[in-house]
Amino acid sequence: MTTLTVREVTETPRRPDRTAPRETRLRALDGLRLVAALMVAAYHYGGRGGDVTAAWGSSPKDQFPTLHQYFSYGCLGVQVFFVISGFVICMSGWGRPLKSFFASRASRLLPAYWAAVLLVTAVFALPVVAYKALSPSDVLVNLTMLQYPLGVDRVLGVCWTLWAEVRFYALFALCVVLPGASRRRVILFCAGWTLAAAIAHAAHQPLLDVVLMPEYAPFFIGGVGLYLVHRDRRDVYAWGIVGVSFLIGQHYAVRGLWNAGDPNAFAHRSSAGIVLVVALGFLAVAAIALGWLNWANWRWLTVAGALTYPFYLVHEHLGWVVIHALHIGLGLPSAETFALTVVSMLLLAWLLNRYVEKPLTPKLRSALAKAR
Repeated sequence: MTTLTVREVTETPRRPDRTAPRETRLRALDGLRLVAALMVAAYHYGGRGGDVTAAWGSSPKDQFPTLHQYFSYGCLGVQVFFVISGFVICMSGWGRPLKSFFASRASRLLPAYWAAVLLVTAVFALPVVAYKALSPSDVLVNLTMLQYPLGVDRVLGVCWTLWAEVRFYALFALCVVLPGASRRRVILFCAGWTLAAAIAHAAHQPLLDVVLMPEYAPFFIGGVGLYLVHRDRRDVYAWGIVGVSFLIGQHYAVRGLWNAGDPNAFAHRSSAGIVLVVALGFLAVAAIALGWLNWANWRWLTVAGALTYPFYLVHEHLGWVVIHALHIGLGLPSAETFALTVVSMLLLAWLLNRYVEKPLTPKLRSALAKAR
């Protein structure tokens, strides 16, 4: 996602002198986005088992005897991403027609995604790389971003989160952007989705689960509520949306990640630790919404935000290749390998941003916006 400025509201504020947010670049949000991506990278490199074990030559438990426990909480960076996404999508969709909203989202997601899919496929096809490349047919399906619901093997391990993002975009576009964003409509959208997601959970209907995403809905909805707080910090309904979303979201996070009863678990996350990380994610976005972090207005945060998406796309699978090359191939210690892998993925992200996103994103946005 790009750094966005708060747009002029389409609905007359109830207290114009206090409720309308000032035009400002939310650079702190870019910094938080990168923090969430680094959390996920820490999880993929040192907080879980699976394929990364082959990259290290042994379990990350052996590489990071103490830190692996903390790294295991890094998967919650995804939930933080979803809260940020709710905030940003509500902000970017406010006052924007549907075609412009679609063009903005598609042009933001697709160029780096296509490049990442092709790059990972090409690297995995190299004879010196131990990981199996997908068939050409599966790679072509991956270019649609619909491989996850179609049951096709994924090129990018993180693409399941993009599938959640796409469904959120669709719901928000149909329920808010298409009829025209207003405070009342956004509140009804949040309340309706919260109730519908709870019903879907109780109904045990796969179709409802796919559409309404009960496990992730509270984080998107919480982010939307925090944008309403950004518009008016005294909006009781907005704070109510945020509070309910946090209470439900932490429940799903604990239910999905608390594994104290599993003796074979890679790491035992505590329920208190999970709740704490989720709470810190909500609080960080709330601090930005309230303007408490406006002082963090450094230009490098804009660069950090620009690197986050391409870094997120490539860091997992290509990170395995780098870890193996540095740790097994060159014999570098675990800590140095970890740090150099993160730096190399950030450098690759910069290259993708500079030579793929910057030239292609505006062209694709313009083409989609002009299309009939």
